[in-house]
Amino acid sequence: MFVALVGIFYTEEDWRGRRDWNRYRQEMEARGGSLDFRDYIPKPVPAEENFAEAPIIKSWFLNNGSGILNNDLYTRATFIISTTNIADKGHRHFVDLVAWQMAFVALQSAPLNREQYFETDQASLAARAAAAPAVLEGMKPDDADFAAIRLASARTNSRFPLQYDLQDQSQLRLPHLATIKQVCQHLTLQACAELAAGQTDKALADEKLMLYLADSIKSEPFLLSYLLRLSFFQMAIQPVWEGLAERRWTESQLQELEQSFQHYEFPADFDQSLKGEKTYGIHELAQIRKRGLATMDSYTGARLDFSTYSDFKDSVKTVLQRDFLNLIGRIAPAGWYDLERLNYCAIFEAQMKGVMDVAAKVISPSICESNASNMSPQLPELFEKPAGSGLGYFLHHRLIASELEPHLERLYVKAAIAQITADQAALACALERYRLASGQFPETLEALTPRFISRLPNDVIGGQPYKYRRTEDGQFVLYSVGWNEKDDGGVPGKKLFDETEGDWVWDYPAQQ
Repeated sequence: MFVALVGIFYTEEDWRGRRDWNRYRQEMEARGGSLDFRDYIPKPVPAEENFAEAPIIKSWFLNNGSGILNNDLYTRATFIISTTNIADKGHRHFVDLVAWQMAFVALQSAPLNREQYFETDQASLAARAAAAPAVLEGMKPDDADFAAIRLASARTNSRFPLQYDLQDQSQLRLPHLATIKQVCQHLTLQACAELAAGQTDKALADEKLMLYLADSIKSEPFLLSYLLRLSFFQMAIQPVWEGLAERRWTESQLQELEQSFQHYEFPADFDQSLKGEKTYGIHELAQIRKRGLATMDSYTGARLDFSTYSDFKDSVKTVLQRDFLNLIGRIAPAGWYDLERLNYCAIFEAQMKGVMDVAAKVISPSICESNASNMSPQLPELFEKPAGSGLGYFLHHRLIASELEPHLERLYVKAAIAQITADQAALACALERYRLASGQFPETLEALTPRFISRLPNDVIGGQPYKYRRTEDGQFVLYSVGWNEKDDGGVPGKKLFDETEGDWVWDYPAQQ
């Protein structure tokens, strides 16, 4: 009798889970969506067109990212340049080239320690121009590597050799991400020094290389790749801003930069990345079932931890021993894993619902925060902690789902910042082109079209036009209302992209 009851239980649970999952899958496919991770793996490209097939780029995987850009003074000086004491963090600031010069000189004289910091308040063009030659000289030992990367960037496509077919995706190696970051950091300093030295052609070449490197991972279906791409993009903005602040860029250079920034569609890219990450989680959930439940702890530890229920990791380690966790994973009905997948997708979609209009390039902070408040009236059972230990998550079919689930609120902020930065950079280039032609900035942004910009982008927050005004000192203030969705008159918060107060501002210091 007992055996019969157990058989009935397993049959019913397997049928229930399979039924609910297949129903969801069919609904998604009817709407044109896919839940198969293989559909998001980028298609291969011919080797001769592939940036990642260039010898120096292939070495990033062979050497795990080591052995590149180790000859110049930048890497040795990074930890002794202070950026923590900037008084006004709500505005952009020039790279402290004088501090870098001091650090480079000191490095050539004696070993340095982490207690030594170099920082100055010498932000004038004259001071930075005087420091620039020494900074550029300190970067020269790695010129050959930069030249090889630049040559590789002439290729039209980029597909890095990632092992998408690994059964244990926690072992997926992404050494190229750290290396690209390293290259972009070097290039940011180099381009800013070149601008200060009046070498605008070289600075533009470095700027274009940074943008190329950021976009070289655009096709990768991982949130980690997307987030780092945004980081690389922000690094590339610093030289653009400095060149605009000092009026270094020429008309043709400004036009080229403006056109580059107008092509960015970060919300659409984010939407695609979310779809890829969602199917990646579905794929990984199936793999965890094969490997054993205890392996999910190593999986989540190997990737960025955006877990909604991160405290469950501790309960896994202290309450449920690995052997016991694997045991209950083996005896669980197969249908429970289908329900885990269903809950994973439900949590994912509940966070996304209504936040972003991809076609309009609009992101709603208020909806995002409402979704993240764990008060969803549609799915309260998914956002409330089950009673008891981590076993409660398992019985409610949320044990794996909660571990794989990324916390999306912070990611929407980053996507909004990136698109607003691209829009502001394009507008700033158009404004400077207008000034070069007429001797002053325009009264309104509308004066830029169609001669200086083909279309005026709208603020990603709220979808209204960006705020703009010309100032009495001959400069301007351009801003987004920011994450608080409130027009604060162009006054920033305590940091450049403050999430609680102030606007997100693009402006320049007074001319010295």
